[in-house]
Amino acid sequence: MKKYSKGFTLIELLVVIAIIGILSSVVLASLNTARSKGADAAVKTTMSQVRNQSSIYYDSHGNTYGTANTCSTGMFSSDTVISSAITYITTNASTPTCFAVNDTWAISTTLKGGGTWCVDSTLVGKVGTAQATGLCI
Repeated sequence: MKKYSKGFTLIELLVVIAIIGILSSVVLASLNTARSKGADAAVKTTMSQVRNQSSIYYDSHGNTYGTANTCSTGMFSSDTVISSAITYITTNASTPTCFAVNDTWAISTTLKGGGTWCVDSTLVGKVGTAQATGLCI
């Protein structure tokens, strides 16, 4: 007479636990990538808002952006919306580089996912860096 027992063997349980561990590590790796891409998209959107707000600044300040060699001077500090955006970018990406030269301005930052993103007064939003001329290159 054979004796049958119900349940799983230790090997079967270890195989199932190993498979679950492998699947969860793949999901967590994908989640970190998605989180990084989401943060980069938010920073790019904020930089586009700086571009939009700069038009309002330009119109209300005698058709000039003024001059600024840092993100804490000129229109980047005197306009509260732009100043808040600079703070957000600094917190969620890296310290941005800003330049304003009378009729042009540019701002760039390094993204969490890698690379740099730049926007300027000529409606450019691209991979690049802000230059002292007030343009993205």
